Amino acid sequence: MRLFLGCIMAVALALSPAMAGANDSRSGGSGDAKTVDPTTNSTSEAAAKPDAEPAKTSVESELEELRDLLLTQAQELEAQSEQLKQQQQQMQMLEERLNVADAALAKLAAAPAPLSAPASSATISGIPAAAPTSGTASVSIPIASAAPIPEAKLGPQQAQKAETAPPSPLSFNIGSARFTPGGFADLTNFFRSKDLGSGIGSTFSSVPFNNALPLGALTEDHFSLQNSRISLRVDSTVAGGNVIGYVESDFLGFTNDNLNVTSNSNTLRMRLYFVDYRRGKWEILGGQDWSMVTPSRTGIAVMPADVFNTQDMDTNYNVGLTWERTPQFRLIFHPSDTVALGFGIENPQQYTGSAVTFPTLPIAFTNTQVNTGTSLNSAAIGTGTAVNNLATPDVAPDLIAKVAFDPKVSGHGIHLEAYGLFRTFKIDTFTGTTNLGTTTIHGGAGSFNSNFEIFKNFKIFETAFFSSGGGREIGNTNVPDFIVTPAASATSLLGLSPVHSDAGMLGFEYQTTPKFMVYGYYGYVYVGKDFTVNGCGTAAAPAPCGYGFPGSANSNDRSVDEPTIGFIPTFWRNPNYGALSLITQFSYLNRDPWVVAPGAPKNAHLGMAYIDLRYTLP
Repeated sequence: MRLFLGCIMAVALALSPAMAGANDSRSGGSGDAKTVDPTTNSTSEAAAKPDAEPAKTSVESELEELRDLLLTQAQELEAQSEQLKQQQQQMQMLEERLNVADAALAKLAAAPAPLSAPASSATISGIPAAAPTSGTASVSIPIASAAPIPEAKLGPQQAQKAETAPPSPLSFNIGSARFTPGGFADLTNFFRSKDLGSGIGSTFSSVPFNNALPLGALTEDHFSLQNSRISLRVDSTVAGGNVIGYVESDFLGFTNDNLNVTSNSNTLRMRLYFVDYRRGKWEILGGQDWSMVTPSRTGIAVMPADVFNTQDMDTNYNVGLTWERTPQFRLIFHPSDTVALGFGIENPQQYTGSAVTFPTLPIAFTNTQVNTGTSLNSAAIGTGTAVNNLATPDVAPDLIAKVAFDPKVSGHGIHLEAYGLFRTFKIDTFTGTTNLGTTTIHGGAGSFNSNFEIFKNFKIFETAFFSSGGGREIGNTNVPDFIVTPAASATSLLGLSPVHSDAGMLGFEYQTTPKFMVYGYYGYVYVGKDFTVNGCGTAAAPAPCGYGFPGSANSNDRSVDEPTIGFIPTFWRNPNYGALSLITQFSYLNRDPWVVAPGAPKNAHLGMAYIDLRYTLP
């Protein structure tokens, strides 16, 4: 507006000399020039110098001064306009950098970063630094330090400071507590070259042989939403320490016989439900969480994001992985940011599986004292083989001690961990209504697990598990903890013998770009044979008992192995709205029994393919 007024005044001033000349032709006007003085017979200065500039009135002088002032202000406005354009360009550059920052932060939205990751002002990978400009300040974006994530496996050992966790657009506060809903929706298609019949989760010990008809000659293909997940995390501070409450559920609960007929009404089940409290270097957890026998990605894992359970879509994960989700109490000491020492007390279960043959002579063993792996469904009840596993007379909880190290070498993260497992088993010997006494033995296991970054975003994973009586920890392979040995006489006690078993995995995960991951694993399980030459059959024709004996069923596996490869492209990700990704898995599952009957197949094998479309909440 000031520039517009200045232009009008300039035009007015330009026209002012013409107006002054017009006024000179009028007599008596206020603009008359000086005339001859009759008394002096002389002329005025203007008349004596006809070529001189006409004298200016005071109004004209004021208008010229105003015009000069306005022109000066107009020039200043033009300079300011040019500066404004430069600032707008700088703002555009900053907006571009912030867009890249949003994309980088979106990688953290799939799962929360551990609360122990300290917030720092750092340059986000992939964001170009702004060129310095005169009069402008450089901009830094504070972020929580974290590595690129495939399914968000981050952070040092669970310092659990709520104020450093990435904010979620779904979070809300009630009082001093912050509530954060989470989860994802899965639509999974899975195909198997043989009819395993175990649903979305593979029972690795049930692969049918080619001559096991009709299952060995049929394929299966199903859709399922059962792996969809809902969770709620609550963060607060109590007595100077940080508290996390966490609950997580999926829809893989008890399966009705008519599940896939009409309504497809999947059943909600609890996966995790625990409270974790950390103050200073000490941490206490109580509730149901991943067992400490499950490998961690970092520290002694508390939150699911820090657990190594592969990237597989198979809800039983991969052959060779040791894991449980179980009620427990644990105490963890953090002497430093890179070291954690933990001790856990976990729910026991003396497990023999369905492949062990129990003694019948001279005293028959009552198998309700052990978990045989049968379920309380209608089929088991109808055949009389159902066992109430909650009535298993476990004598003491499982005890676990674990140590974890998380150093960095040349900027690359390394995770090393080792643990020991101590277990106790007990059975009673009965003849009719007489209890002859109790037999108790101990079992144990040890494990060493690691992962390390070879180069940026490329990690190698390794697990190794060796046990004598720890078969239950090897997921979904029907490996027994022990066998029952026959009594020496009708008045002697039955015995127990722990079964030797090993398991391990070797694999990699490579986040090739922020929106594409490739992964692969190879896992194996070995089960030692353990049997007695008699104790079964009849008195006239005694037969061996136990696991893997000559003539045993082909369910007595000597080894099970599974190679897997998969790809995870992410189509779209936004920190405010979540992410849409495709998870694929291709596996070859093979099992070899201890005994192969003449003319029977030497092993059982099948191929599997999973394709899953997942929407993850922000």
